[in-house]
Formats: sequence, structure tokens, C-alpha cells
Amino acid sequence: MARPVTLFTGQWADLSLDVVAEKARSFGYDGLELACWGDHFDVERALSDDGYCQSRWDILNKHGLKCFAISNHLVGQAVCDIIDERHKGILPSRLWGDGKPDGINRRAAEEMANTARAARKMGVKVVPGFTGSSIWRYVYSFPAVSAEMIDAGYREFADRWNPILDVFDEAGVVFALEVHPTEIAFDIASAQRALQALNQRSTFGFNYDPSHLGYQGVDYVGFIRTFRDRIYHVHMKDVGWSSVPMQAGVFGGHIAFGDSRRYWDFRSLGHGNIRFEEIIRALNEIGYQGPLSVEWEDSGMDREHGATEAAAFVKRSDFKPSAVAFDAAFEKK
Repeated sequence: MARPVTLFTGQWADLSLDVVAEKARSFGYDGLELACWGDHFDVERALSDDGYCQSRWDILNKHGLKCFAISNHLVGQAVCDIIDERHKGILPSRLWGDGKPDGINRRAAEEMANTARAARKMGVKVVPGFTGSSIWRYVYSFPAVSAEMIDAGYREFADRWNPILDVFDEAGVVFALEVHPTEIAFDIASAQRALQALNQRSTFGFNYDPSHLGYQGVDYVGFIRTFRDRIYHVHMKDVGWSSVPMQAGVFGGHIAFGDSRRYWDFRSLGHGNIRFEEIIRALNEIGYQGPLSVEWEDSGMDREHGATEAAAFVKRSDFKPSAVAFDAAFEKK
């Protein structure tokens, strides 16, 4: 095994951190990537209560677990999104407030800046998350979308995120966008555009997750090499897509995950189409030594069975790069 294997707690937020930690250790994980929802990590308490971060570490240490990242996807989504009733279900009531969109966008931005400060107090250097996007609704261009509308969306993204990233700089923490449909970056081309909008500032990089790229037809291994100096965190998640036409295609047909009519669906590691050996080889090539964090999602499988199997899969799949050329022994001295 070359890298620590962690479990992202976002899909386990119905359980207390102590219960999740105990389970994760029994499943075979080395650590947790703490979600900033449920009771797993509270940004406000981390900043207001001097003992809070130590209480998180006390639980982790009790179970022999490490932590390399705290993730704030839900609040990050509200920074650039056009707010509607869906956001009420993912935001703390103190951020939703009176439900007025401008105030929610502003409070979400403040919370993401505070997440950087909380990460520093927790002693971690990476915050994976989402950005939201005011232009995702334009992904299919009819009625016709002008270049200026897209340009304006990227300018708005930069205007909202640059002040947040200034705080990340001050805290010595980096932000890792999970490239994902509904975000400002959802494939290689849009990720390049996001970096351009931020003038390539190094505080902003990516939480690499192949499951959101593969079913789109994006070169998910090439993504690693394209952004070799921007891969700040890695999610290990699988996805399966059909080799034949289905009733619901890439856009999902407004039907739920787990429906057999879908062209694609998330799968437990090793049960989908993602070529993980090629991912490991590419990560070795760019020198990534951070954690491999399992984000477990599979509507058709018991999660404890799947998470246990996934930990073993990642440890079996990972390997260190060679320290010498295999044919070095044949060189003349």
C-alpha cells in the first residue's frame, strides 16, 4: 500500500462521528475525511469552542484513525448557485436565514472562508468541496447561449471565490473543487476555464473523482495528467454505464439513482467501468501522495458490505511507483 485509505463521511451523516469512526476502523480504513454536516465537523463550533477540534481528534485517535481533509460540499454549492427551495434542505438554518438568495450566497461565502480557518485549527491542509454555478443551467445551449453569458458566469465565479481563497491563503489551506456536474467545472475544458478565471492561483485545485467524468465520456485518466499540479485530494468512487442504449441517457431522465432504466449509476468500487489501475499509475506519475478517500455510493448494495469491500479494493489496487527502471540491471557499468 502506497497511500492512506480514508472514508468520506458525507454518506454516513445519519450516524454520530464516534459510530462512524468505530465502523470505519472495523471496515479497514486508515482515516476519515470529515464532512461538515451531521455531527462530524461543525465549522462554527470549531471557531467558537477552543476544545472542539481536539474533541474530533479524541474520537479519531480512540479508533486509531487519521484525518487529512474536512469537506464542505453543501455550503460551497450555495456560493455561486441560483438559490431555490432545494438549498434549504442542504444548508444549516442559520445560513438559510430568511431564504433571500443574495443573503444566502453571502452567508455561504462567509462560511467557506471560515471553513479554511476551521481546517487550520483542525490541522488539515485541504478542504474539498463544491463551488456551485450560475451557468450550469446553460449546459445545453437552447435557447442559444451567448459567449458573453458564459463569460459572465466565470467572472461571477471569480468575484465570489477570490475573496474566499484569500482567506484560504492566509490559513495555509488549499481548496479542492470536486469536478462534478452542477459545478463551475464539470469536465476538463470547464476545469481549465475555471483556473483561467482565477488567474491560475495555486490555492484552487481539484478533488479528483473519476465517477463524475467517466459516464460523461471525459478522459478521466487524462484529467490527472492535465492538472498534475492541481490534484489536491482524491476520491475513489466507481460508476457503471451501459454498453447499449437505455431508456434514460446521460441526463438521467428525471428518474432516481438505482433505477434499472438509467444509462449510468454509481457503483461500489470494482463493480463499475472505471479503470483504477490506470488511475493509480497516473497518480504515481504526478507524485500524488495524499489519501485515497472512498466516497461510497451504490443504491443497489448494503453500505457496510460495500464500504468494507471498498477499503480492501483500494488497498489491493494501490501500489508504489518503481524506484528504479526495470531494465537498469542490464546497463553496462
